[in-house]
Amino acid sequence: MPVSERQLAEFADKHAWQVPLDTSPRHLAGPGDARHVTHGLAAAGWTRISDLFNTHMTLASPDHRHLLEFTPETGSLARWWHLSTRLSGRDEPYWNASFGALTPAEVIGGMTDALTTPPPTAQPDPWHPLEAAGWLRDEHGAARSADGMCHIEQHRHSKSRDMPDWSVYVREPSVNGYLGPLLWHARFRYNTPAHLVDAFLTALTDTAPLQRGKFDRTAHPSAVQTASLLSPAQVVTAHTHRIKPITAQTRTTPHPHQPGTSRTPAPPTGAAPPNPAPASPQPPHLRPAH
Repeated sequence: MPVSERQLAEFADKHAWQVPLDTSPRHLAGPGDARHVTHGLAAAGWTRISDLFNTHMTLASPDHRHLLEFTPETGSLARWWHLSTRLSGRDEPYWNASFGALTPAEVIGGMTDALTTPPPTAQPDPWHPLEAAGWLRDEHGAARSADGMCHIEQHRHSKSRDMPDWSVYVREPSVNGYLGPLLWHARFRYNTPAHLVDAFLTALTDTAPLQRGKFDRTAHPSAVQTASLLSPAQVVTAHTHRIKPITAQTRTTPHPHQPGTSRTPAPPTGAAPPNPAPASPQPPHLRPAH
């Protein structure tokens, strides 16, 4: 179901009183508003399948092939977001991606938006957005941001060398050659489609600042914050304008049939209809994510 007017109004109420600050670089901007992720998925037809009164939120895609879990009650260094395929015996191999508490929601939203649209005919090279952003590569092939605090690593896996693991580490600055404490970590296990990794890294390396309220948490005090040219109303409008095209596309896209069912072809003209099969149980009505 699409995002309701009430849900958009609640988002507006949250941001209407905040004076937005342009915050960069993105890997230090902090978590932001989780609804940058959940509203996009709800607009694409994802539904909540967890207890409405539980802070642990689980969303399922319309075809029930993918799950997103949000567990904000865990520790700040633990994964707060977990995106995965369901083990349903389909042709798509199992994969999962996880993101720490301080991962910007807008960056995760770049990946989830890519998941709700048809994949490209040819998978991209996720190194390209890093190279385009001027991130440096070290002798081991890993990339790092200009401030040295964000590191991107690729790990080839014996089971799937064409679809390797990817890891993103954001740490405090190194001291005397020792790695600084971990701020947040993202992990894409092998078999994660390259276009989803590419979408995440493209959003992460975008030089456009993210908007944060004055008292919003950033990942590190060295994040640069300046008064934004956007008003609070414009921040809300930008969010709404992102959601509406997703909703419109979802309404015009044929809804996939539920897993475990099949379509029965129509009988030829004049033929007697086949004996009706027992109806497959339909999943219960699910409320959209807040």
